Amino acid sequence: MSVHGPLVEQLLEGQFICAITNEEYFAKLQHDDVREGIDAYLKPLNRRVASNDDNSVYFLAYRDIDDPAREHLKQQLGVIMSSLLPLLEWLTYVQEAMGSDGILTAGDTLKLQELVIKTEDNPSLRQRLQSLASDKFFGSSADSVDAQAKQVAKRLVEHGYLVQPHSSRLYFTVTGKIDYLLELVRFIKDEENIPLDDYQNSQAQTELL
Repeated sequence: MSVHGPLVEQLLEGQFICAITNEEYFAKLQHDDVREGIDAYLKPLNRRVASNDDNSVYFLAYRDIDDPAREHLKQQLGVIMSSLLPLLEWLTYVQEAMGSDGILTAGDTLKLQELVIKTEDNPSLRQRLQSLASDKFFGSSADSVDAQAKQVAKRLVEHGYLVQPHSSRLYFTVTGKIDYLLELVRFIKDEENIPLDDYQNSQAQTELL
């Protein structure tokens, strides 16, 4: 397993691995024998490699939902739910600002300056961005559109939803964690009538979290 040591370390750190975050590791995880080898190595830790439906992003999930795993999943769900609404609002804001029919997905490029220009020219978008940026998840107290947009982008990079290929250039690439987020939203929507305790025990949540 030493040959995959750095890859396993990233997974254990809670990283979401896709073609954008790490092309080399993503290519490795597309091979059944690599995933099976990592699964066997992580079995004593009650972990396994999981992916979303489109196999565009890989991450670790629990093998069995025992009491410690259930408690950890409960904590994870709380963190995700606290950020879910501002993230969805951001996706909607970008979609409206860029005049796009489709929502952002892994590999899409976001040019921050273009987004800022479109927002400055539209009072409704300015208001939406200000409200969005001031959310505690993004934590901006700035007054200008430019500063608000930069703070939002910074937080999205910190949380793994965007990467900035060049630190001196204000364009960003969407990672597969966005695909994971949207799949989670679809699951919650489909299962909205399931009590939380049942939801925590469902196989689908095991796949997503």
